[in-house]
Order: sequence, then structure tokens, then C-alpha cells
Amino acid sequence: MVEAIRYYGTGHRKNAVARVWLQPGEGKITINRRPLEDYVPRPALQRSVREPFEVANIKVPLDVIATARGGGITGQAEAVRHGIAKALAEMNPDLRPLLRRTGLLTRDPRVKERKKYGHKRARRGFQFSKR
Repeated sequence: MVEAIRYYGTGHRKNAVARVWLQPGEGKITINRRPLEDYVPRPALQRSVREPFEVANIKVPLDVIATARGGGITGQAEAVRHGIAKALAEMNPDLRPLLRRTGLLTRDPRVKERKKYGHKRARRGFQFSKR
């Protein structure tokens, strides 16, 4: 059996979808053809994207190539994180329980609630005046 050179994972968060490929390389993370530091300016989100590698204790340098669509920067960064975790689980099935335990393989189900009629927003009603 020949080992696959690239590993794939699809990540989701809010309205964002990320397609992620892992391959042997120098440890570069590229999102939409831009380096991670350029695409995701906030350090907290950069740490979030790198979290699956730290949890899985991966020392081999792997390049991450991701395409993210929909949502905003936070949703896309979290979607990439989810995709990296799924690709790592595909690469090494032994990592699956560890990634599952830390919640990296679970898709965060929270999405924006729709606006209801008779309301200003999803739950905020219009101001009521008795007189």
C-alpha cells in the first residue's frame, strides 16, 4: 500500500467553510494563497489555527494549504482549525481520540439566529410604550 502524500479535511464554523490539505514541507500555513500572518492578523486566532498541531504533538514539518470562503476572519480561522484537525485524523487515525477529547473534531454548531417578524432583530422586540 502506498502512503498518500496529501491529506484532506473540510472545516466548518459559522458560515465559513475551509478546504484544507496537509503535505510534508517546511511548516508553512497558507490560507487563500496568503501566509497565515497576513490573512489572520490577530495572534489569538493564529494560535487557534496552530492548536491542532500542538495538541497532537506533531514535530514533523507539515505545510498547510487552505482555501476559506464565507463568513468573516474569525469564522474562517476556526474553520481552518477544524479542517486541520480532520486532516490530521485522516493522516494518523491514532490521533483521533486525542483530537476528539480536546474538541477539535467537533463542528461548533453555533450560527446566527434568523430575524423574526414583529421583532427588530432575532429576539429584540420593538420598544413598547403604554401611553
